[in-house]
Amino acid sequence: MFEARQLLFYTCMTPLHMGAGTAIGAIDNPIQREVHSGHPLIAGSGIKGALRHHLARAWNKHEDIKRLFGPESKSSEHAGALAFTDAQIVAFPVRALKGAFVWATCPYALGRLQRLAATAGLAADWPIPKVSPGETATAIPIEGRLILEAFEFIPNGSCAEIAGWLADRALPSGAAHDFFRAKLKSDLVVLDDGDFAHFVKNATVVEPHVRIDDKTGTAADGGLFYTENLPPESILAGLTLASIERGKGEREKLPAETILSRLLGGNGAGQPGVRDGVVQMGGDATTGRGLVLIHPAQEN
Repeated sequence: MFEARQLLFYTCMTPLHMGAGTAIGAIDNPIQREVHSGHPLIAGSGIKGALRHHLARAWNKHEDIKRLFGPESKSSEHAGALAFTDAQIVAFPVRALKGAFVWATCPYALGRLQRLAATAGLAADWPIPKVSPGETATAIPIEGRLILEAFEFIPNGSCAEIAGWLADRALPSGAAHDFFRAKLKSDLVVLDDGDFAHFVKNATVVEPHVRIDDKTGTAADGGLFYTENLPPESILAGLTLASIERGKGEREKLPAETILSRLLGGNGAGQPGVRDGVVQMGGDATTGRGLVLIHPAQEN
């Protein structure tokens, strides 16, 4: 069904709220999570909608959008030629005693990343470190213990090869991203699956919001609510899949490789695609939330 595949990395530049729609405990607006692992995700439907909206504003030809994503209203006319998997968490920023924060990951997240990379034809044959609860593999040697939030971890093993692979493929080149590539090479840590699950469930950004009554100028009754966000610098990954263009009529159909190329590189009329672009996703756009950097992984 799909003849072309591309691994995309999504890096949160600002807090990101992709809503789950169901209150959990004290959080009125939680983020989307996988049922089986509790890991945060960005649903493929949300990615597709955000990219379609972004390109519809960037391109001046509605027909170009239709050829990639399908018709906007008469969906029974024909399907789009693009599909997007859910974006899975790869590296999660966790506050550290030294260096402000580290990017944390775990064997489960790394195994899934290897599987995604293989599906896209990208080599990712680095070994995944084995760590026990309370231990961590680090990108660079660390003396003593690693303090993350209020927890101590004993360094045991190296993840330097994984850190280098991610730094070279998850972020764009260029001076604007040099600092973050260098930090990713040095500040990636691998935690036990259970320890990692604790942080992605309990170290997100939870913001209080207050609705003000226009007449009184004070908080409206029931106007206080809490919204959960993925923190800035969260890195996720997912696949973009392309098929030959669908549609009726005698017009020559675009091949899958061209469909994917236009999504990433532009429509051929000088109007850019999403490669290394910043796309707004999720809610609270007017308060600067949801700015996501999109980078297609390439072999070096």
